[in-house]
Amino acid sequence: MTTPDTQRPRPGSDILRTALRRNVGAMIWGTLLMGLYQAGETAFPIALGLIVEHTMRDRSLGALGLSIAALAVIITTVSLSWRFGMRILQKANTTEAHRWRVKVAACGLQPVARDVDLKSGEVLTIATEDADQTADIIEVVPLLISSLVAVLVAAVALGLADIRLGLLVIVGTVAILSILSVLSKRIGSSTQEQQARVARAGAKVADLITGLRPLHGFGGNHAAFRSYRKVSTAAKLQAITVARVNGAYAGAALALNAVLAGAVTLTAGWLAFDGRITIGELVMAVGLAQFIMEPLKLFSEMPKYVMIARASAERMALVLTAPPAMTPGPRRPAAGGDLEIDCVRYGTLRKLKFQVSAGEFVAIAAYQPRAAADLASVLAVNVPPDAYEGVVRVSGQELADLSVEAVREHMLVNPYDGEIFAGTLRTNIDPSGTSRMVPEAVEASMLTDVVALHREGLDYGVRDRGANLSGGQRQRLSLARALAADTDVLVLHDPTTAVDAVTEQLVARNVAKLRRGRTTVVITSSPALLDAADRVLVLDDGVITAEDTHRNLLATDEDYCLAVAR
Repeated sequence: MTTPDTQRPRPGSDILRTALRRNVGAMIWGTLLMGLYQAGETAFPIALGLIVEHTMRDRSLGALGLSIAALAVIITTVSLSWRFGMRILQKANTTEAHRWRVKVAACGLQPVARDVDLKSGEVLTIATEDADQTADIIEVVPLLISSLVAVLVAAVALGLADIRLGLLVIVGTVAILSILSVLSKRIGSSTQEQQARVARAGAKVADLITGLRPLHGFGGNHAAFRSYRKVSTAAKLQAITVARVNGAYAGAALALNAVLAGAVTLTAGWLAFDGRITIGELVMAVGLAQFIMEPLKLFSEMPKYVMIARASAERMALVLTAPPAMTPGPRRPAAGGDLEIDCVRYGTLRKLKFQVSAGEFVAIAAYQPRAAADLASVLAVNVPPDAYEGVVRVSGQELADLSVEAVREHMLVNPYDGEIFAGTLRTNIDPSGTSRMVPEAVEASMLTDVVALHREGLDYGVRDRGANLSGGQRQRLSLARALAADTDVLVLHDPTTAVDAVTEQLVARNVAKLRRGRTTVVITSSPALLDAADRVLVLDDGVITAEDTHRNLLATDEDYCLAVAR
């Protein structure tokens, strides 16, 4: 007996069916127009045969003029049907590829929502190349049907001249497709493996670009390059394998089509020599044998493209059908900004427990950087609530009961390595263009000198990853973005590690002033930020070991003094 799991269709097939269902209208119109194009192409040699037949029999200028007019109509029909048919199909193809790119990107931008075992570079490849190749199915099906129309029209026309010619075309086409279907399966599996290896190479490049500066710092760039070359070589070898299979497929298709066309031509010639078909029918048969090569070639290539589209759809399914890493709750945080960590155990955190009241400015001095990173990950909801012990409460509500989007609107966790995007200073500070706090955020983060340095001000162009900014400028730009968001709860992780001591003092004072009355948590070892906080929590060995103001801790705790004094 078949179980329900085996009855369930494969995700890749579901994606292809969805793409086809969404574009039924465009595909119908495209199929009609492309069918008309192929019928017109096939009608051309038929018309030539009829012209020869009637001209030789009637020898009339009127009949010749009428024939020329008929050819003009056929040529016009072929031109217009191809133009508008391809326009419709390519528009639908492009639109569908865009839909899948957006959908894959949405999953990739919400890593907590999907348990995807893929690197960002692999997700990028899936969102671009695989999305495009999956959407190609929208063009493949109409072209397959229209090619079939051409073959059937040719078979019927030849069958009317002599039944053996029509049967030869039909039997030959079936034989060609049977042989090529075997090769197309090999192409599908080889292409899927190639796409996986290219995606891994892309992921390696993304990792290397991200870590290029530290790699240069300790001389690891050569080893990293060798690592990438190894991955890229594997992708190259698989690409060569795919090219070899594609070449064998294309060569076999061309050879088989040529054999069929030659067989039709020779058979027609033999029948004409034997007096069983007329000269006009011979001209028609020879013309069809030549014109049928194009639809046969197109028809025989379609299985290959179907297998490629299916392989790409299976790759997209890795992202789109990945199980949820967590099931977010439906609630939203209540107004207010209190934050409670209740006996959280995760990574290096051991029964971590503390509370931050609404409107309070609290600094956390983490002696171990790993513990600081684990705490930031938990608060940023990069770790599902069921992946750690204990409870995190925001405004009195448990994190597990709140939607991820609502939590991130209410509580912003700004990482120490905040990403800088290509654009301008303004678009990096206020990506949505809705913040009213941009001037205050620029001033508080001490980004004013960067703005004043350039004639364009906030419209100064920023390169990808902030390549034209210094480390301190990138960090202050990231801090300005966090402050401009003006969330109820703001968590900053090491926001001033790349700035000088004087600037750090000013930033600490400005942040405390700007965030007065709003809940702010700073995970840092900066004396300036620790001194600006209402109180300091000491995080050591995964638990809070001390709590007081910065100056009291300096006077009473020798370990604290050694950890934060500079």
